[in-house]
Amino acid sequence: ERYGIDVSAHQGSIDWKRVSKDGIDFAYLKATEGRDFSDKHFGSNWQEASEAGLQRGAYHYFTLCSTGSDQARHFLEVAPPEPSALPPAVDLEALTGSCNPTRATVEREIHEFLALVERSWGRGAVLYVSGDFEDRFPIRDEPDRARWQPHLLLRPGDSRWVMWQASSFAHIDGISGSVDLDVRSVRWRDDGLRHDHAISG
Repeated sequence: ERYGIDVSAHQGSIDWKRVSKDGIDFAYLKATEGRDFSDKHFGSNWQEASEAGLQRGAYHYFTLCSTGSDQARHFLEVAPPEPSALPPAVDLEALTGSCNPTRATVEREIHEFLALVERSWGRGAVLYVSGDFEDRFPIRDEPDRARWQPHLLLRPGDSRWVMWQASSFAHIDGISGSVDLDVRSVRWRDDGLRHDHAISG
């Protein structure tokens, strides 16, 4: 198993060389949120993490107030396909606010997002689904995607995960404050995450 982190602008400026020397092998970096928000540190994190020798992947924070196609186009503008990168990931977490779509609408828009992103990248996406989101929209087992499992402190009992978010308050050299700590399963293989079946929206 290998250890990694997932970060956004909330972590501020990161010294990626120090991170790489603290037992961290990979990082997922927030690229976008919704249809028009871009993480201001994504570009520098993307370049500097690579220069420090880390594998890196981009993730999108999915929102309920805009279409999956709009969000996919925005993500692809900020994080275009890169063969050497880890598969793209989508973060699904319940949001408060005025938008209250039906389960069918949410499923349709998520599938539209995945179809566009996966067609462009030529790879299956990794799916992070929080417990709050799953409680409102029980879709975790429906999309046939690799799973990034949030399960703080205790190893998940479900054997289907390929990445496990083990902590949200880890302290890593090179980062001020706390950060999410992730574990990549020994089952993780990039070819195993490729979308071998037909991609449909």
